[in-house]
Formats: sequence, structure tokens, C-alpha cells
Amino acid sequence: MKSMIEKFLRLESASGLLLIAAAALALVLDNSPLAWLYDGLLAVPMAVQIGALAISKPLLLWINDGLMAVFFLLVGLEIKREVVKGELSSPAKAALPVLAAVGGMVAPALVFLAINQEAPENLRGWAIPAATDIAFALGILKLAGPRVPISVKIFLTALAIIDDLGAIVIIAAFYTANLAFVSLGLAGIFAIGLFILNRRGVTSFAPYVLLGIALWVCVLKSGVHATLAGVVLAFAIPLRGGSGGGDVESPLERMEHALHPWVAYLVMPVFAFANAGVSLAGVSFRDLLTPLPLGISAGLLFGKQAGVFLMTWLGIATGIAQRPAGASWLQLYGASLLAGVGFTMSLFIGTLAFEGPEQASAVRIGVLSGSLVCGLLGYLVMRFARGAGERS
Repeated sequence: MKSMIEKFLRLESASGLLLIAAAALALVLDNSPLAWLYDGLLAVPMAVQIGALAISKPLLLWINDGLMAVFFLLVGLEIKREVVKGELSSPAKAALPVLAAVGGMVAPALVFLAINQEAPENLRGWAIPAATDIAFALGILKLAGPRVPISVKIFLTALAIIDDLGAIVIIAAFYTANLAFVSLGLAGIFAIGLFILNRRGVTSFAPYVLLGIALWVCVLKSGVHATLAGVVLAFAIPLRGGSGGGDVESPLERMEHALHPWVAYLVMPVFAFANAGVSLAGVSFRDLLTPLPLGISAGLLFGKQAGVFLMTWLGIATGIAQRPAGASWLQLYGASLLAGVGFTMSLFIGTLAFEGPEQASAVRIGVLSGSLVCGLLGYLVMRFARGAGERS
């Protein structure tokens, strides 16, 4: 189990550094003479048609609806594994990250709503600062050096996974368009088919993938966001059935290990590159203080750290949870700051909340500025904090 955790952390850390590079490249291109090429590339129309069934979208939406479904498939696999046999498999293990994640979702939303109460057109974005980007946060944590205890990394990872689960629920409940009930009904039939495969002990990937693709198409046409099809597929993949017992991997673990490098090194950097570009021409410091970007950046910077750290302290002080082994309070505060790096998930929720170009730019400015400050402060705290076991 320890080697699996360490492999996961290495992949996520390296992916976080690649995300930083992809986002920086997008910002440079969109503020250079090549901006026309960047914007034109994302607007290239792409279509897939089989008979009367046609799906036509610009490249940007194929990335956000298609590639991100693969990302959410991996997220779903990680959530199921952690709940069944990992860091969230018992109340004692789950207590601290669950408390921290709840605080880290509620407090940023409240900060956003307080700042935007006089701008009702922005209230739909309340969930944007509630998200944590696990890869980006762990990438920054890696830069802080080997002094950070693995228990802190596991705590931050578990917190972010619960955060992802919360994001899935929020997307399903609050960011659903007008429903097409025929497509939704067909999606339900395919979902039932997936779980029948699970109950019958099918361990081959092929039937799951075929039904999963059909499910994705139906969900895409139904008005529910297509990425949720990835989560449904993940929950149907068996976490049992490895032949021979012992350390033989289950189908879920095999799929997770196969997907993880592709998501870490391709899907997430491509999403970051496609969604982090924002023109800074004419943008002044005053623009950062308008309600929408300010609500997002303040939610990430102040709401996240307050919610995560307060609930962490409360859980440990009341005896509901135990402090991670070898972790100092300053390191837990640093982890609370890094939880404010929303980036990928915040940008994704922002694409669901707002479609207008002005609001989309404001969302990107708020997410990038808030995540940047949280990442920098979190790095500095982690870089110079000492573990509980190192204190004299």
C-alpha cells in the first residue's frame, strides 16, 4: 500500500509541475502576437457522425467535455479505491480529511457570496473557489523538499479527493442544463448495464468501455454534464476479481494505473493549456477588485485556508481525529494554504458557471491570481516549517 501511495504522489507531483508549465505557456501565447493562433486553435470545429447521430463541437469543448470525462473517470476510480480500502476506508482514517474538506468547501463559497451579494449575475459562480487542484498542490509540495512528512502529503491528497467528490455532487446538482429525458433514460439503461456487468463479475475492460462510451454520448445529449459519465463508469469497475489473490491487482486498480500517466501528463496539461489563456491587455489592478474575480481569489486565499485549518484544528482538539504523524501545526497550516490552489477544478467549474467571454476572463483572472498567491505562500510555509518530530 505504501508503494502505491508513493507512486501516486510522484505522478501527481510531476503532473503539477507540468500544469504550471502548460498554464504559463497559455498565458504567454494569449498575450503575444500569436494570440490569434491560440484562440483559433481552440475554436477549430470538430465533428463525429455515425448515421443520424452527430456530435459537433469546437476543440475547446471536446477537451472540456471529452478529455475531462477521462479525468473524472480517474477521479472516480481513486475515490472508490480510497473509500473501500484506502485512506477513507474507516471513520478513524477519514475523519480529519473529511472535516477539513467540508470546511474547505463551505468557507470559500461563503466568502464568494459575501463579496458578490450586490452582483446577483455572479452568484452562479459560488462553487468556483471551493475546489482544490490535487496535482498542482502536490507539485508545489514537491518543490518544498523532502522535509515534508508523507503523512501531510497523504492528508492533503485525501482532502483533495473528498473535495473532488464534493465537486462531482455540485456539478450534478447545480450545473445541469435543461434535461432531455429520452437521452437521460437511455443513459440510465447503460448505467444499469454497467452495474450488471459488475455484479456478474465481469473483469474484462472491453464491455465496460463500450457501455461507458454509449453512456457518455447519452449524458452529453441529456443536459447533464458529460464528465459525470466518467464517474458512473468508475464506480462500476470492480475492485475485486484479481485472479490468484494476494497482491494481484483488481480491474479497478489496473485501470487506474493505466490511466494515471495519461491523465497526469496529457489530459490535465492539455486542459490547463486550453483554459488558462486570458488576455491581460487593458487589465489593471482595479479589475482584480471587481466582485467576480475578487470573490474567487479571496475565496481561494482566505476562505480555503480558514475553512480547512479551522476544521482541522477543531477535529484534533476535540479528539474526533488525530494529527498526522510527524506533522507540525505550521505544516498543517501550509497544507491549508495549498488547498487554496484551485486551478484545474476551479477553471472547470467556471466553464460550467459562465459562458460569456467577459465573465470567463474574470473567472480565469480570479482563479489564476488566487491559486498563484496560495501556492506561493503555501510553498514558503512548507519550505521553512519543521515537522513535529524535528522540534527540540
